[in-house]
Amino acid sequence: WLKVYTHIYTSLISSPQPDHRRKDPPLLWPIRAKLDPVSGGTRSTTLKRFSRSAAMSSQGKDAATIAALVVSGIAAGGVLGLLTMNMMSKTKEEEDDRKRMVGTVEQDAFSGRLATGFTMEDAREKADSEHIIAKRMKPEEVLSALQKGNARFWMGAAQRPEASAFERRALISKQFPLTAVLGCSDSRVPVEIVFDQGLGDMFVVRVAGNFLDNTTTASLEYAVHHLSVKVLMVMGHEGCGAIKAAQLPTADIGNEPACLGNLLAGLKQGLNEGDLKAIRDSKAHDREAVTTNVKRQVEKLNLDKGIMEQVKKGNLIIVGCFYEISSGIVDFFHEVSSKSLTPGVSSLFPMK
Repeated sequence: WLKVYTHIYTSLISSPQPDHRRKDPPLLWPIRAKLDPVSGGTRSTTLKRFSRSAAMSSQGKDAATIAALVVSGIAAGGVLGLLTMNMMSKTKEEEDDRKRMVGTVEQDAFSGRLATGFTMEDAREKADSEHIIAKRMKPEEVLSALQKGNARFWMGAAQRPEASAFERRALISKQFPLTAVLGCSDSRVPVEIVFDQGLGDMFVVRVAGNFLDNTTTASLEYAVHHLSVKVLMVMGHEGCGAIKAAQLPTADIGNEPACLGNLLAGLKQGLNEGDLKAIRDSKAHDREAVTTNVKRQVEKLNLDKGIMEQVKKGNLIIVGCFYEISSGIVDFFHEVSSKSLTPGVSSLFPMK
């Protein structure tokens, strides 16, 4: 039994450890302490000491100690086997989950090339493969993934996806983002981070007050018609300085630099200032002003025939949302989709 345990223990500690940080299970701690009281020896040193103890048993020295070690070793060996099988099972489950997320086992081949090097042809193959997967996704699935990403962000469980050198190289040949966003240029609203997305996942247009003009509209049209994004999002945020400035008297806005003044004047036209003045609570006033502006920008997108054609075909969803900086939560409150345009069919979010 001592030889059997020694063989099992040797095999376990000599096998490669996935994260290189795994320690012995608690059951082995008493044995470790008995064999290596200094706790400074390596695994090979401990095994040598264990072998010397085994040899002493044949000479009848310290028989009680060795017998206790043998019994503990047999029990620990069995538990180690169960623990190892459990860890292997968990590793396999995690790998299966990863493959399901990627949607193809071809990822294995690409991952293997990281260790052996890769060519631009390999990178193009990866880009083509992932592009096929992206095209199969429905707008509702993309929107659901964004909501889950935001939930990870505000719960402090963000995955922070970072692309490897191979994945970055694959992005050279093409881009295929699933979401286009018209957001604010405010430094506190980094869109990709808020939705826990990575390189190449989102086509982001950021401008003060998330305002639509010729330039921002052209960028979104490019995303819809040439990149075939599935979700077109207009996102305002808590404490938007541009929206606050747009509520200043017209004379004060006229004192701003020409381009900034034009932007604020455009934002001001879309705000129902009469209704806003009736709101006394500052937080409620701020939210109402921002969400009103978001709805105005969505309404402008509704006038774009090319974009609305994709919506009617079910290829695109337009959503308006509000990002609360204090909590990290994105509230989706406005939707334009093929469902919302069809009488009697309920949409994802009620029109407000």
